[in-house]
Amino acid sequence: MAAAPLAAAQQSPAPADQPSETPAAASTDESAKQGSSAAADSGWVTWDSLVAPSKYADGFQHYDYVNPDAPKGGTLNQVAIGSFDSFNPFIVRGTAAAGFANIGGGLLYETLTEQSTDEPGVSYGLIAEALKFPDDDSWVSFRLNPKARWHDGEPITVDDVIWSFNTLKELHPQWAAYYRNVVKAEQTGEREVTFTFDQKGNRELPHIMGDLVVLPRHWWEGTDANGKTRDITQPTLEPPLGSGLYKIADFSTGSSITWERVPDAWSADLPAHVGRYNFDRMHFVYLRDSNASWEAFKKGGLDDWRLENISRRWAEDYDFPAVQNGQVIRKTLDDPGVDSMQAYVLNNRLPKFQDRRVRKALTLAFNFEEMNRTLFFGLYERISSYFSNSELAATGLPSEAELGYLKPLKDQIPDEVFTEEFKLPVYGDTQSARDHLRKALQLFKEAGYELKGTSLVNAKTGEPFTIEFLGDDPSDSRTLEPFARQLQRLGIKTNIRIVDTNQYIERMTDFDFEVVAMKYYPQSLSPGNEQRDFWGSAAADASGSRNYAGIKNPAIDELVNDIVYAEDREHLVAATRALDRVMLWEYYVVPQWHLTSFWLAYWNKFGMPDDQPDSAGLDPYSWWITDAQKDAAAGTP
Repeated sequence: MAAAPLAAAQQSPAPADQPSETPAAASTDESAKQGSSAAADSGWVTWDSLVAPSKYADGFQHYDYVNPDAPKGGTLNQVAIGSFDSFNPFIVRGTAAAGFANIGGGLLYETLTEQSTDEPGVSYGLIAEALKFPDDDSWVSFRLNPKARWHDGEPITVDDVIWSFNTLKELHPQWAAYYRNVVKAEQTGEREVTFTFDQKGNRELPHIMGDLVVLPRHWWEGTDANGKTRDITQPTLEPPLGSGLYKIADFSTGSSITWERVPDAWSADLPAHVGRYNFDRMHFVYLRDSNASWEAFKKGGLDDWRLENISRRWAEDYDFPAVQNGQVIRKTLDDPGVDSMQAYVLNNRLPKFQDRRVRKALTLAFNFEEMNRTLFFGLYERISSYFSNSELAATGLPSEAELGYLKPLKDQIPDEVFTEEFKLPVYGDTQSARDHLRKALQLFKEAGYELKGTSLVNAKTGEPFTIEFLGDDPSDSRTLEPFARQLQRLGIKTNIRIVDTNQYIERMTDFDFEVVAMKYYPQSLSPGNEQRDFWGSAAADASGSRNYAGIKNPAIDELVNDIVYAEDREHLVAATRALDRVMLWEYYVVPQWHLTSFWLAYWNKFGMPDDQPDSAGLDPYSWWITDAQKDAAAGTP
């Protein structure tokens, strides 16, 4: 299962160097739920684990790293990029405002359970106070917390849960893919809901059902102030009714949104929330692009903290007055999570990218070493796995366990999977650069292209080979232009198109691109059902899915199923490594780079725990405002 995003984290799109996704709450693992399976057989459990037993178990009071006595108050200011036109994140149409999330509850809604920030693969109860499921994982039941309430005081009911499940599956392809094996949701007790699955042995499903966002049926099927019946299938700017720790206090469409903490929120004292969510307000201001966001951070008052994503900026530009006088603090923190694939994504729906030789040639043409030296100050490493920095990454040749998954697919996957260790090209000197480009050109010739003068053309039709790169921020050009120049040396005509954030989202939703500047596939130690949305054939043409590359490969589908139905951790690791190998040798993307740490900068208005969570690595929700004077003074050099 992919990691769940921190709802109120900075939502700016990816600038030049790194993806902008913030550290994620720990995710579940479908392979080793020994921590709670036995208990589930005998009755209800208050926590569930798929990696290792909870270190808190049934005595959970709060996470070890938090300050349970952290003061409440103050404002967290953040910048979002682009604009918004909806408070409905559960549909493909519209751009949801900062603080909402289409996967996960965001700031407004609670889920059945919450993924732990401090332990991989562990979840604790929220709307559901307990759960149970059998050894064959054919169903899961949740018992609702009798204290669970909507902000209007109405109780959260089993009917709300069932309606939310059925509705969300219809509204968005991500939910449809995530829960495609769930065939029935029914009430099985006064406060009990049971989900039945169409197959046994999908060890992740009982756990990830806890991620279900629960919505208020009575509100969505009710009428607004004008007497008009609400429609959850359409965008809306009416602030919805929620159940979470925050609600919308104020907004200006497309420009800003302010969330305020609900003082009597029913879930505030639950162990997973103690010492967290300490800000009275979270205020988001929308700006045009990442450069504007950077200027806002330097000035202060609009953006209180940022995860820096540009190596040049981190190395050279943090010398403004607020840094010099101590008003802005810089820290480098270890990232304990999986380093997920960050890449130029090729749209394999297009005929010119459907030949693996073409995709391999484009990978050979990418000179990472030159970019790292001239643009990134040597701070990055090449990423060469979809699950880097973890035991899930494929290394060397396949093990016997991996071969168990690969051999049945021998006629459907590249021969190199069995005979060669996957290695990306290294541009160590001018000779290696010439060699890589020569090999790339030879692959293009084998695929039916030839050089005519200075242009690479289809040998039969004479049509030039062209590539348009799509980005959503002016800074994207910084990492696109060097790659484009390399391709021009092969006779490929290139074009870089930078569009605004809303247009970029729309084009990505509709897969309207050739090569996208940078995409990031958030992984965790617990890959599972979300892999279908990343790589599955069914998701390739589903508008709004995360199969950006348009992969339609029966062998990949089979390997994803091997992951989903892995019987234990050992099998999960082997199946994931097998998938990693095949994905790499198919060259669906051109891997970029990664950093195994966070570059954190913040205005000195926060108190922070001495330690950050072991699994997520960073939890801004555990911070607090130190005093009102610092809060007011932030951004006043």
